[in-house]
Order: sequence, then structure tokens, then C-alpha cells
Amino acid sequence: MRRRWSVAEIEAMLRAGVIPENERIELIGGEVVPMSPKGIRHEVVKVNLTRYFDRHLPEEILVAQETTLRLDQDTFVEPDLIFYRRADGLANLSPETALLVVEVADASLAYDLHRKVRLYAAFGVRAAIVIEAQSLVAHLHRSPGPEGYRERLTIGPDEPLPFDIAPPLGLRLRDLPLV
Repeated sequence: MRRRWSVAEIEAMLRAGVIPENERIELIGGEVVPMSPKGIRHEVVKVNLTRYFDRHLPEEILVAQETTLRLDQDTFVEPDLIFYRRADGLANLSPETALLVVEVADASLAYDLHRKVRLYAAFGVRAAIVIEAQSLVAHLHRSPGPEGYRERLTIGPDEPLPFDIAPPLGLRLRDLPLV
């Protein structure tokens, strides 16, 4: 038998130690979904993206790594990176205040490009980027709607990533120091 869980119930189990704090899960429509293990290439790309954004974003925009984004009462996800306005604060993070989510995909590419991107669009997250950790190809999704994002772009590793949340940053994924 299956049981539908709520975000509140999962958070209570985490506080009580029933679910270990370091357990990598997401809750999608009340279903607990285990996350794929993170490979070294995934982590290297994520760390270097974070360093880049910390240095180049305007002061009013912040980026958080792997923080919980509560989409509704029975769904939460943990994007690799999430951008939000400093004035909104991390405590008020929601689909409405999230400016952009980034998923770095290694083993999770199909899941991130399909299920996660559809979730972000359905809940109105403005934009989502899925970066293929190995090839550094990025998939940008903008203009959310109930059926998904209406605009989808594939950006090669030598092309600058367009960011609607800040002035042009000129980030080309091939230029990241991936060591």
C-alpha cells in the first residue's frame, strides 16, 4: 500500500530523527522520492557555478545551494542552486520568489529534464536551467505554464548563458575551472 505524505509530516519526521537529516529525498505529490547519488563531476560543476555567481551577481540577488523549495503542502524539491532576491529572504522562498533554479544533472538527467522541470513550470517558477555535468550543455526553460515551459533553449558550453535575473554575466560553462 502507498501512503501520501505532507511536507509538514516529512519535516516532523526529520526533526524527530525518524528520517536522518542527511537523507537525500524529495517529496513529489505526497510520494517520497530518493535522490540519485551525486558524482564528483556533479559536485565540481555545482561548486564552481556557486563560486562564479557569488563573485558576479549583483548584491540584491543571492544564490543558495541545495535548499528546500516548498512548492505546496505535499511537494518539496531541493534544486542544486536557487536564486532569490535578498529583500525576499531565504525564509520566504517559494515558487513566486524563486527567480531561477539550476539542476546539475549527471545520473539524473532524464528526471531533471522531464519531471522536475514540469514541476517547476506547474508551480510557476520563472526559469529553470538543467546543466549536463559531463558535456556542459545547458537547457534553459522560461515562461512557465500549467503544461510546462513555453520557451526552451539549448545552450552549448561555448555560448554565454542568458540570465534574465541580472545584467549579462557572460558565463560560458566551458570557462569554469572544473578541477
